[in-house]
Order: sequence, then C-alpha cells, then structure tokens
Amino acid sequence: MSDVKQLFAGIGCREGKPVVLGDKKEAAGRSLKTLAYYYNNNGADGLLLWDMSESDEDHERTIGILKELAREIDIPIVTGGRVRRLEDVKKYLYAGAKAVFLDGSDLDNVDLIKEAADRFGSEKIYVHLPSPRLLCRVAEFIQLGASKILLDVAGNVEILEAESYTGQEGPFLILCNEQEVPVISVCMAAEHSAGVVLTVPRDGDGSYMELKGELKKRGQKVETFGSALGWGSFKPNGDGLVPVVVQDYKTEQVLMLAYMNEQAFEDTLRTGKMNYYSRSRKEQWLKGETSGHFQYVKSLHLDCDNDTILARVHQVGAACHTGNTSCFFRTLAAKEHKETNPLKVFEDVMAVIQDRKVDPKEGSYTNYLFDKGIDKILKKLGEEATEIVIAAKNPDPEEIKYEISDFLYHVMVLMAAKGITWEEITEELANR
Repeated sequence: MSDVKQLFAGIGCREGKPVVLGDKKEAAGRSLKTLAYYYNNNGADGLLLWDMSESDEDHERTIGILKELAREIDIPIVTGGRVRRLEDVKKYLYAGAKAVFLDGSDLDNVDLIKEAADRFGSEKIYVHLPSPRLLCRVAEFIQLGASKILLDVAGNVEILEAESYTGQEGPFLILCNEQEVPVISVCMAAEHSAGVVLTVPRDGDGSYMELKGELKKRGQKVETFGSALGWGSFKPNGDGLVPVVVQDYKTEQVLMLAYMNEQAFEDTLRTGKMNYYSRSRKEQWLKGETSGHFQYVKSLHLDCDNDTILARVHQVGAACHTGNTSCFFRTLAAKEHKETNPLKVFEDVMAVIQDRKVDPKEGSYTNYLFDKGIDKILKKLGEEATEIVIAAKNPDPEEIKYEISDFLYHVMVLMAAKGITWEEITEELANR
C-alpha cells in the first residue's frame, strides 16, 4: 500500500441531485456536476459517488451523470449503492467508474463480491461496511477479492484504536463526516488507512488543496503541489519576476503569458490555482478571481535557463480578457501546412463526419452510410478489417497503411452514429 494517503470527496446522488452523505439531506444551492467539478479542480484525489436511486428511471439518470463526469473530470470515481447483480457492477464500470463498492452488510453479496472480482479484477471491487460491527468480516471480504474496505465510522473515530479495527489488514478508506482537521488527521493516521472520504461538503477558497496543506503540517503524507526547485534557484528579471507561458493541458494550446514573483509562485503551489503579479497594477492577482475563469494547475515546468515557467492548466472559460480562448488569437503571418498531429487529424476528420450527420451533403459517401443505418456501417467495418488482414500478408507497407486508414474512417462513422467522441476513447485508453 502506498504511503501517500488519499482524500476523497463523497457525494450522494438521488434524482440527479447531490445529497450530503453525513445527514442524507440535499446539498442546497449546488448541482451534482458543480460539486464534482469543484472537488476535481480543488485538490480532491477522488470522488465517491453514492447512487441513492429509488427507481430504475432514477438509477439510469445517475448512470448518465456518471458517464458525463467520467468524461470531464480527471480524478477517479468510485461508485455503488445500487448493486443487485453482476450486470449492475458492469454498468457502473462501463460508465467510467474506477471501482464499485458493494454492501458488506448484505449477505446476498458474498457470492457477488467473488464473482465481480473474478470478472473485472480485484482492484475494481470495494466493500462498504456501514457499521464497525462488521469489521470481523474484513478478512473474508479480502479473501473473496475486494481490494479496499470503505469503513463508515459514523463519527466514532475511537474505533480506529480498538482491537476490532487494528487487528484487521485493510486497506481502509475511512468515511468521515467531520470537517475538523484534527479528526480527519486521526482517520488518515489510522493503521491500514489508505485515506479518507469526506462525506460532508467542504467549501471555501482552496478547499481540499488547503486542507491537505494543513494535514501535511500534521505529518500526513498527502499529495500536494511541491516544487522540485525553490524560488532561489530561479533567475528572475530585473523586476524580480519570471515570465509564465500558460498552456491548456489537454489541447496544448498556448493560452497566455503572465508573470510571477515569489509570492505568486508560493500561492500557486499552496492553492493549486494560477496566481500572478500584475506589472501594470503593481499587485498580486489570482486568475479568475473576478471573472470566474480560474486556471487549475496540472503541472509546472522550468526551462533550461531557469528563467521561464511553462504552466499546463485546466482553463475554466476563456483565458483572454477579450473573451477569446487564447490571448494569441490574431494571426500575423502563416504558411499553409499539413496537420500531422494524430489526435488533431482524427478530430478534424470526425468533425467533418459529424457535420455530415447534422447537415447532409448530396453525393456524400458518409451520408450514404448514415442513411443505410447501423447494419451497413458494421458490414463495412467487417469488410475493412478483413482487408487489413489480407494487406498484412502483403510485403508492400503502402497497402496496409491505406487499409488501416479506411478502417479508421469507418470506425469514426460508427462512433458518430453512436455518439462517441475521440476524447472518450483516449480517456478510456489512458485508464487502462
């Protein structure tokens, strides 16, 4: 088990709305997606999404929300709460969950835990213990294939010092319904603890990032932003500033150029949000404080001369005060060139295919496939796959390049027909 402890945010979901797990009431004023995005951007290591659906319709709505969140947030999602059969586990995992938890108090789940672990892998199966009285069954659940135990201490953190807990092996994620740092620290420090799931909303500037800073001061090993080099190793300009080139971490688009002094650098590490020094206003500023267009840090890099920083960020809204995504929106000079960035090429071709679907063009082969329907598309995919196999036997590499290109085009037509994007595919590949 890693020495680094994780800090999860726990949210219940009922009828598509967030529910505070600590007291089962609705989280007023915040949508489920808003909360998830907030925790994702403000330092939570993961999200525990508790499906509290009471009807099949509500359950399907939750699955839909899970799919959307899995596509759009970076932190892993663990979910469960409505698992009655193996198919339910599969639906959660296929929707994008990193792992699924089953109720350890339900005797009917004993066989299901083993079946799910055998089918999907132990690392994807957790068991929830709603009461410390079930600690005596931890060894059984681990033997059946569960990789982690979610333990609800229900405010009774003293149980973490009791023999019924310390005599187990874990690893445990402790469900904690307290916001006080000393209590959370006790849960973090407990033997066999892999981390804590906070079951109450935590708002305020910095949120989980700030909280982890406090926990780190108490000796807890948590993941925070720490620079490999201190400010003293940098080479600021005559004004004591270092230029910062800001880049979108997904698209790699250059967004803006700004400046940092030592305080802005330290504030950025502390909060996980980009802070700068304004040369015109002669003051510190947090990007997005006025506009809401925050920049959440993904990584910071220093150039070879130690005098320029490259920041890769998740940009909320537009980076430029003009409303443009990037400050570099005016072309001064350009030469025609062929785009060869693989993902960009795929996205461009996909954009054309999706446009044909919305705005059909007479004589378009793509529209012919859409008009004929899914069976025709699948038939062509099968034919193109066979052509690849045949071409692979041919010593001429040009033939197989042509056939693979043909196959990928038909795959994209299928993706468009089923509403799947390249971002979803690359996200799935990255998770494997």
